[in-house]
Amino acid sequence: MRVRAMVRAAVAAVPLLMLLPGATPAAAAPPSAGCDLPSAAGVRHVVFVQFDNVHFRRDDPNVPSDLEQMPNLLNFLRGQGVLLTDHHTPLIAHTANDIVTSLTGVYGDRQGIPVANSYREYAKADGTTTSTSGFAYWNDPSADGTPNMLAANGAIAPAPWVPFTRAGCSVGGVGTANVAVEGLGDVARLYGANSPQAAEVASHSPNAFPDFEGIAVHCARGAGLCSAANGGIGDALPAEPGGYSGFRGLFGHKYVGPQISSGPLRDLDGNVIADGTIPGFPGFDGLSASVSLAYTAAMQEHGVPVTFSYISAAHVDAQGN
Repeated sequence: MRVRAMVRAAVAAVPLLMLLPGATPAAAAPPSAGCDLPSAAGVRHVVFVQFDNVHFRRDDPNVPSDLEQMPNLLNFLRGQGVLLTDHHTPLIAHTANDIVTSLTGVYGDRQGIPVANSYREYAKADGTTTSTSGFAYWNDPSADGTPNMLAANGAIAPAPWVPFTRAGCSVGGVGTANVAVEGLGDVARLYGANSPQAAEVASHSPNAFPDFEGIAVHCARGAGLCSAANGGIGDALPAEPGGYSGFRGLFGHKYVGPQISSGPLRDLDGNVIADGTIPGFPGFDGLSASVSLAYTAAMQEHGVPVTFSYISAAHVDAQGN
């Protein structure tokens, strides 16, 4: 459980990107069989953490900046970290396009989200507009049927987990934009309109949101984690350059949770992760460092060596302030 201990000691302190040599998290589960991340340093685990609205400098000279209020992270950056200074904020900057730019390495004109968190589409013959969210699963269409993640060539932009899964490394997503289910309408598209999962959503079950949203594992080809017995389904990316067949994924806490925890998954403070009283994904705004990093550690400990994780409020205290 050394990964969990390391994360517990560094709540709100994990760098934006950690590349962990195989010897560092000694008790972490080994990567999926065949996982190959070429590196002179012997990198075996990748931990990508996306902070939301964390300010590096002080907005008020008399009030510590967001980063100063996370001293473990600040000390890590000063003493051991590396800052990449050639990453420039997308314009207009907002959560959806900022996150997707970080994941893909390209700006919105090449990955489909140049304006966020929503945009208007002139998709109707009478000239009226439709509002479309920038937050949508990678394959989702926009209102006029074109891909939401529209690349410059008119197809769906390449997905960020593909280079890892092709290298034999399963990838986890914790609340990270467009990597997991972003709206319950995605469930019927993923599982089929007549599936039990779609029926759960259609029944307006209070379990549907915590069951399906926000959490996903995209498995390397042949990884048992995403077997049909575990609730895995085909990880369809029909427009992926070079093709993408034979890969499977787990979508939602309902299927991911039992594979990364022997009982109810708990945050780093020992609380059962839940949406209100229902165990499961607590919502994107509920992804405190304690919750998000608990999912991250559990994935890393159970054969998911690459994780993309989102922290919505890195410096929230126990009272939610």
